[in-house]
Amino acid sequence: MSHHLVEVENLRHVYPDGTMALRGVSFRIHHGESVAVIGANGAGKSTLLQHLNGYLAATDGHIRIGDTPLSKSTLPDIRRTVGMVFQNPDDQLFMPTVFDDVAFGPLNLGLIGEHVEKRVTDALERVGAGHLRDKPPYHLSGGEKKRVAIATVLSMSPDILVMDEPTSGLDPSARRQLISLLRQFHHTKIFTSHDLDMVMELCERTIILHEGLIMADDLTVTIFGNEDLLAACRLEKPLSMQGCPLCSKKHRD
Repeated sequence: MSHHLVEVENLRHVYPDGTMALRGVSFRIHHGESVAVIGANGAGKSTLLQHLNGYLAATDGHIRIGDTPLSKSTLPDIRRTVGMVFQNPDDQLFMPTVFDDVAFGPLNLGLIGEHVEKRVTDALERVGAGHLRDKPPYHLSGGEKKRVAIATVLSMSPDILVMDEPTSGLDPSARRQLISLLRQFHHTKIFTSHDLDMVMELCERTIILHEGLIMADDLTVTIFGNEDLLAACRLEKPLSMQGCPLCSKKHRD
């Protein structure tokens, strides 16, 4: 079995206040797949992603990465395989400089000297943030923080990339650059996003979560063609599939 495989079986999560965020979620993602997890706010998307490398512990159910069940004892190995980019970059940036933040992971892998330097330089260049390496993270804009947060994960060379709302806070140029970067990542990609046009560009497969349940798991083009399903899950088609409202109005007139 490929170590890139992600298998989730009957995953449930109940928060301390009694909120049931996941209600028995099951799916399997194979090596090289690019999969979007979409849904309205509160559907359970971020909760699901935070289970994939153990930032949240399941109330019930099982997760396997390749042949390795996720547990306390396997957590270090899982996190070397599964790189997680949080929605809020402030959750990942805590060191005095950008360089220190991006170097943190490789140093914890046991790399030293020029090997760390190369990992940091390559990761920052890939996200277009090489010029930020000596800056304190708290002096960066929201979009700059997002790019650096992505670099902290890329520097670890993960086999599986998990991203929560990767384009939020990015301007159009940075968004396009990120999409180009994700195209070049040929291993497994899993991300949540309200940017459904990005989902159309990058993902052949989409999973819809609604109130903690999987409502659909199918080809992206099939899901976005099902207007009844989208409406039931408080979603709409990507803008690129909606047509021009002005043209539609002229046609009706």
